[in-house]
Amino acid sequence: MRSAVTSPHLEVEGISHGFFTRQGGVSEGVYATANMGTGSNDDQAHIMENRKRALDHLWDQAIGLNTLYQIHSSDVVVAEVPWDWDKAPRADAIITRKPGLAVGVLTADCTPILMLDRQAGVVAAAHAGWKGALKGIIGKTIEAMTDLGCSRQNIHASVGPAIAQKSYEVGPELRKIFLETQSSYAKFFIDGKADRFQLDLEAFIAEQLSRAGIQNIDRLVLDTYALEDDFYSYRRATHRHEPDYGRQLSAILIC
Repeated sequence: MRSAVTSPHLEVEGISHGFFTRQGGVSEGVYATANMGTGSNDDQAHIMENRKRALDHLWDQAIGLNTLYQIHSSDVVVAEVPWDWDKAPRADAIITRKPGLAVGVLTADCTPILMLDRQAGVVAAAHAGWKGALKGIIGKTIEAMTDLGCSRQNIHASVGPAIAQKSYEVGPELRKIFLETQSSYAKFFIDGKADRFQLDLEAFIAEQLSRAGIQNIDRLVLDTYALEDDFYSYRRATHRHEPDYGRQLSAILIC
């Protein structure tokens, strides 16, 4: 696996993006090797070096990499200047039209979504776990993009590496929350062991994008739980009783 994978939907002139893997960094132990998670207990010097390598990979003339203090919300921010990682706003999606400024999200099973409207010159990165998805982070991100002049028909979106349905066992209480929101959401669950269910979070995210009027949607279909050599996974680390876990970066910028 390369240090980053890309989506054909986002391979547009003047745009650089990457769904970074856990390969190609300097972190050690459970964080090996390209941990980007500033919220982890990894050596901060290692994290900063990993982020620098990711930014250089995107564009060697980039002016900065903005990420967020993610809180599983529907909050969206617009970035106009670089900020320090420790001063990141609390939100779960970030949008910019500033050339050279990379915007990204960190994940370890939740779903990263990268978006662009080349005509409007706007890019976005969103983080969607089940909580944020139910709260409407996808629709809020699209609304914020249209406020900056984007057209829904021109927005391209890619759903990046996330935990797959076969790996995502949930209890009946979570299914109930989904069905109380909308009964049709039952289609995203299949029966698991005993009273458990398997949730297709990626498909749910893709439907939210479609409901928001996005026609150009790509899904990478890469299971963070199963692909241990390539991705960090919070759930895998929990099942193994590991003390902590790394996070991978998904980022996009206008060159």
